[in-house]
Amino acid sequence: MSKPVIWITRTLSNATLERARRDYEVIWDAADTPGSAEDIIKMSASVDGIIPCHSEHFSADVVAQLDPRLKIVANHSVGVDHCDLDALRGKGIVVTNTPDVLSDATAELAIMLMLGAARNAVAGDRTVRSGTWDFWSPAFLVGKQLTGARLGIVGMGGVGRAFARKARGFDMEIHYHNRSRLSPEDEAGAIYHETLESLLAVSDFLSLHCPATPETVGLMNADRLAQLPKGAVLVNTARGNLIDEAALVDALDAGHIGAAGLDCFVTEPGGNPAFASYDNVMMMPHVGSATVQTRDAMGFKALDNLDAFFRGESPPNAL
Repeated sequence: MSKPVIWITRTLSNATLERARRDYEVIWDAADTPGSAEDIIKMSASVDGIIPCHSEHFSADVVAQLDPRLKIVANHSVGVDHCDLDALRGKGIVVTNTPDVLSDATAELAIMLMLGAARNAVAGDRTVRSGTWDFWSPAFLVGKQLTGARLGIVGMGGVGRAFARKARGFDMEIHYHNRSRLSPEDEAGAIYHETLESLLAVSDFLSLHCPATPETVGLMNADRLAQLPKGAVLVNTARGNLIDEAALVDALDAGHIGAAGLDCFVTEPGGNPAFASYDNVMMMPHVGSATVQTRDAMGFKALDNLDAFFRGESPPNAL
């Protein structure tokens, strides 16, 4: 019996590629470039399944042109805002994702960005690295302390809860807003806010961990940024389009937002060059889940979904 044919659109971990080649006929290009709409449509006639990343976009227009051979899109990501789920389901294509395996890695990066933004890591690193550190004063690079501060978390899914657990190690007071209140066990003492506005008013630090949906795109606009306490630190490791970037630049210029730590941007790859001149903005190129352990776990979960599907079972992470 011939093996199913799958297309792996990007370079996944070595362990993932090795396992995939054992069980499937694999199409993979080591050039590691994003699959275009044309690539996706063309490849759909040659494969039974695709493992894409968030760099491949399955819009309604693309989905309408997919070949009937393609039966499953097993995403190598938790977020699926690059997929038109209704269009894919309407085409009879199963869609899966990789939840619950990247929470700790992403939360670790959020902690790094929060600390780095609060404690002037960008300016400090540049000063030492450039050889211009020739001065010290009690007023030199004074930052914002995490200990005892109020941390607001928007979205208490797996990443949000992992972030809260780690932030408790800094003795931060945890507040959160979520679509629904968590159980007392999951809250672990965190303070629930029924409205986002209530959360913003008390957040010395605010970290975004919610998905990008029509309701959350542009969530942090000028009005909501203004509702944060003066000097607040904003962290985003979720999706770039949760923040109105022009409004954030204005809030930084006005001094209302004290600092920001950003791992994702409206335009990716590339980011927003408007932030480049701000020493109080720490940035990473959307690598929240980029650890060896997590990349292996994500790849294996995508393959687990494929394995179940091709056994005639419902994939464990079908959407």
